[in-house]
Amino acid sequence: MKRSLVDLGQQLLDAAKRAGADACDAMAVDGVSHSIEVRGGQLEQAERAEGIDIGLRVMLGARQACVSASDISAEAIELMAQRAVEMARHAPDDAYLCQASAEQLARDWDVEALELSDPAEE
Repeated sequence: MKRSLVDLGQQLLDAAKRAGADACDAMAVDGVSHSIEVRGGQLEQAERAEGIDIGLRVMLGARQACVSASDISAEAIELMAQRAVEMARHAPDDAYLCQASAEQLARDWDVEALELSDPAEE
């Protein structure tokens, strides 16, 4: 069974907290791309690529690190989180580093107007 992107994101956040992050944010993207090349009216090449990409940003005080991967196994996610926290430990302090507060987040906006996904069949 395929895990949802929301579940993957939550798994990333949970792993980061277990690894020692003070704060974190995650992303998970599922994509499919097609490429068709035609020369002189004849098909020359056809390609299809599918993949899920995940990313994690962890914060330790005023330090941060970002990591990404395409391996969505539980072991890879745990290792990503551990590596990100260790990288953040060695990063320089950033006086401007923080997560947005609840008051700073966008509200009551029409996310569908952004057209972030194409609902059409492939």
